[in-house]
Amino acid sequence: MKQRSPMPVVDRADAILKYIQLKAQTLGQSIAYSSDTRIEDDLRKGKHFDEILRSNEYEVYWNLLAYSESSDHKELEYLLEYLRKHDWFEYTNSASSPETSCLLTVEGHARLAEIQAAKTDSSKGFMAMWFHDSMNDAWENGFEPGIKQAGYEPMRIDKKQHSNKIDDEIVAEIRRARLVVADLTHGDNGVRGGVYYEAGFAHGLDIPVIFTCREGCSENTHFDIRQYNCIRWKDEDLEKLQKDLTNRITAIIGDGPGRAAN
Repeated sequence: MKQRSPMPVVDRADAILKYIQLKAQTLGQSIAYSSDTRIEDDLRKGKHFDEILRSNEYEVYWNLLAYSESSDHKELEYLLEYLRKHDWFEYTNSASSPETSCLLTVEGHARLAEIQAAKTDSSKGFMAMWFHDSMNDAWENGFEPGIKQAGYEPMRIDKKQHSNKIDDEIVAEIRRARLVVADLTHGDNGVRGGVYYEAGFAHGLDIPVIFTCREGCSENTHFDIRQYNCIRWKDEDLEKLQKDLTNRITAIIGDGPGRAAN
């Protein structure tokens, strides 16, 4: 975590907009949250901490901190004020309300649409996988042609020339990607933690993630991702992997800019 570059400030503010849109069930609905100063007040009044934890307003507050990578209330308020000045967000609570209520404006929805449009312009398909000799055939005859046939440009970080820290390059390339293919295949040493991290990072950026795994390894995948539809493949039938991957990408995301050329 210490080695990871901090999220740019503008991205932190955009993450707040994404969370408000996710949390609001209907267009124009406000969401309420309580700050850490209110938590202190409630504790002084004798409320049990478990009771505070169950409160929806505190859950929203802690999610706002997490989404925006804010360490405290001051950082969060700084970002919220930035959003308010751009008319992407407004406060709706009354003076008598103990919670703060906020609303995503029409301009805020337009900002989110602009962010999404920028993502769809990308033609990169980032590949998160185990970089081992036993995976070479799967890459050359399954993953690489599968991504290409869907019209996207395959990106494997170990094949990119760079002079920066590898962690920074991975984060930068995922941010530039239209999709991430996360293959959960592993050897005797256990699951590939880096693949899970890269898939989770992409999920946090609302970048579609397609999971794949060699048969025989899928039973050991972490329970957090078992609800996702995973493409299972065999070394003896990599043509099927290529076709399944192409079909899954086009079904979920649509044809990439290179599809017509194929």
